[in-house]
Amino acid sequence: MPTTRRHFLRTAGVTASALPTAAAGQAGRSPNDRIQFATIGWGIMGSEDTRTAASVPGTKLVGVCDIYQGRLVRAQEIYGKDLFVTRDYREILARQDVDAVFIATPDHWHALQTVHACQAGKHVYCEKPACRSVAEGRAMIEAARRYRRVVQIGSQGRSNAVARKACEFVRNGQLGKVTRVEIWHENNWTTDRIPPKTPPPPNLDWDMWLGPAKAREYHDLIHPFHFRWYMDFGGGFVRDRGAHALSIVNWLLENDDYRGIVDVEATGRPMPGGIYDVPLGLDATWVFRDRGLTVTWTQPGEPKLGSSWGEVFIGDRDRLIVAGGDGGCNTEDKAKQFEVPSGGKEVYLHPSPNNDATARHRQNFLDCIKSGQQPVMDVEIGVRVITLGNLANLAYTLRRPLSFHLGRWRFVGEGARELNERHLSEPYRPPWRL
Repeated sequence: MPTTRRHFLRTAGVTASALPTAAAGQAGRSPNDRIQFATIGWGIMGSEDTRTAASVPGTKLVGVCDIYQGRLVRAQEIYGKDLFVTRDYREILARQDVDAVFIATPDHWHALQTVHACQAGKHVYCEKPACRSVAEGRAMIEAARRYRRVVQIGSQGRSNAVARKACEFVRNGQLGKVTRVEIWHENNWTTDRIPPKTPPPPNLDWDMWLGPAKAREYHDLIHPFHFRWYMDFGGGFVRDRGAHALSIVNWLLENDDYRGIVDVEATGRPMPGGIYDVPLGLDATWVFRDRGLTVTWTQPGEPKLGSSWGEVFIGDRDRLIVAGGDGGCNTEDKAKQFEVPSGGKEVYLHPSPNNDATARHRQNFLDCIKSGQQPVMDVEIGVRVITLGNLANLAYTLRRPLSFHLGRWRFVGEGARELNERHLSEPYRPPWRL
């Protein structure tokens, strides 16, 4: 890596391809080695990532990045004045004492920062959703493989003990052949307020917050949090919670390896007012041609087991409700009480002294850095999951059905040429590029 900040920012700052191959070794190291990590994005999730990871024996926090100066001050109050803090994530990546990073920035930053981190020789825990486009997702996978980095996506349902019970119930044939899964979810959030034009807060670097996304004037219905309700930032709940719900679907049905064609349709109801551009509610259907499987997404859906979102797995023998599927999850007693028979399919749950699913998920990431094993929510799994959500948003935006080949990463069928030319990637705001 470049030895000076100026050199790093000049040669690596705005183009992923410019970063040199890391001198760091392969994933896999002595179990006694200390893992030194930094956090990029120190909001709700980033600060919790930091707290949990710092409590794991054999780890040390060495840096925090955030575009809010007040958060950097707070991080030093908690972890000491010697903690390195910066508003520019590239300064974190330039440090030789950082082995791994937790990325908890807004969604539109996830792909570019993950690629940069891998190229800088850092292992990555990236909060969900992994990416906004096919091109971003493929770049993340390629970087993780080329630079031999452990990259875990933060869809922590696969580290949830209750979700594991549901998974064992389904995988051991208790539903028979599952041909349909129905995901229900509450509506996207809405507002009728039109925010006044105001300058960004003086302690917020708004240009850095935008990063590769298209330029917008600041207002408080974008940040904090409300970026979720814009297509070019968050994409609504189908990209947000979809990263959890669709992960649960693929996990329970052993569908991570699907490489065939998926047909996607989506319709929605526009917002009744305000400035958000995601639909108020989205109805989507994914048909996995080679699996005889149909998955639906309905907003709003009828709550079940006391949850505003979840999945119903429908087989030819029975059905099963799974409520939630992130850090929190519930399911029916028949699944909770099920015991895998001798010779049946047992589902891996990473050992952890903490029964909290999110803490176990982070523990799995840190342990895989030492073992060199693939984490439970490897980057390719996470990318393929959220590609389904992104395709649903695109089908809604274009007002047309889509057919996508998950093995070739290409649109197929009617209009495929134009779709592949125009919709495999999202434009980046100069000077950022992937």
